[in-house]
Amino acid sequence: MAGVRDSRTTVVQPCARCGARWAVQNKPLHWCPRCHGVLLSPAPVDAPPQRRNYRWVARPPGRRTADRNGARPQPDPGMPRYTQTPRWGLQDRPPAAAPAPRRPLAPLTTRMPRLLIATAIMFGLAALAEFGRYGVLLYNRSRLVEPAVLWTSDVSVIITSALSLVLALVTAVALVGWLAETRQGAYAAAGEEDPRSLRMLVLGCVVPVVNLVWPGVFLTEIVQVGERAAARRAVMGKRRVAAAGSPAAGSAGATGDYALLGDPRLLRAVRIWWAVWVLNAVLVVIASLFRLTNTLQAQANGVEVTILTNLVAAGVAVLSLALVRAFAGLDLRGRPRVVHRWLMSTGPARPVIEPVQAGAARNESGSTGRAPAAAVGNDELTAPIPDDGPAVADGAPQAEQEEVLAK
Repeated sequence: MAGVRDSRTTVVQPCARCGARWAVQNKPLHWCPRCHGVLLSPAPVDAPPQRRNYRWVARPPGRRTADRNGARPQPDPGMPRYTQTPRWGLQDRPPAAAPAPRRPLAPLTTRMPRLLIATAIMFGLAALAEFGRYGVLLYNRSRLVEPAVLWTSDVSVIITSALSLVLALVTAVALVGWLAETRQGAYAAAGEEDPRSLRMLVLGCVVPVVNLVWPGVFLTEIVQVGERAAARRAVMGKRRVAAAGSPAAGSAGATGDYALLGDPRLLRAVRIWWAVWVLNAVLVVIASLFRLTNTLQAQANGVEVTILTNLVAAGVAVLSLALVRAFAGLDLRGRPRVVHRWLMSTGPARPVIEPVQAGAARNESGSTGRAPAAAVGNDELTAPIPDDGPAVADGAPQAEQEEVLAK
């Protein structure tokens, strides 16, 4: 093998470590014969830089390449330490809170009790306006009605009816949002997933005729899932009692607003609300049919049915408020509901104070209601006689004084 001074060879392989160039004879080499470094691919000596796969680096004369096979510096055996105060540290950040569930109807749901109260009041005013119109009809049977009175009656009926309808629609949307949130919370508390989607809840509560059935079904499902959760908690409580041997071990249960969903009275409240809701829808249909008639008597009857419809609608709003608060464990006024528990008595009732008898039996002294003479003693003979008191003849006490002292 010849070096780079062989003029007959124009293709060389430079060494990546020592920089020596070796002529290529038969086949390219892989390692440098001098330093055992890696040889680059063959290339002509006078090849332009674009055709080379390496580049030359200029170094000062007398500088040697670093000895890569030299010994590495040994680490300091002493304790690791900082030469200056470190400017870094660990950040103990708390875990990120879980994102709150999306509540698109939260502004209306939070104001739902006020909306229900306003709706009930407005339907009551609408019934009062219809009652005033009925009074105008009765007055008009025999006498003429002033135009101002008739105009006032019509305006009051129109305004109250329109406002009551608008409030009823807004309240219905708020109730749909409350229904979705309550179902989600109830199923989550029971460890289950709500089988009804939000779209199904909205369609079941908004579409006419369909909304007479599905709202009651949705509410009944909430009560049923609460009953299942209550039964599951009871079984777990019995298991804790059996495992720990103490009744206090099974006293722990679910807390919060969804712990009272297993109450059977809640299902009765749902059924009452459902019946009144259907009755209100039937009255709305009847009142609408009466408005299609042309006779005066039929229109007067339609006014009566409208009054009843408005009153029932106000009752539906009140029952809805009571039902919403019942699901939250509150009464109609928003106070915490107290659950009474009746226990069976184990023995007869014993009075703390002995009752006073009307007529006392005669004792051994022979007097009625008096203590024995031996127990009372002759207090009249030993008691001092006051100077200004009246004198008693022969030292015998009077009958009245004896009776008082005996008592």
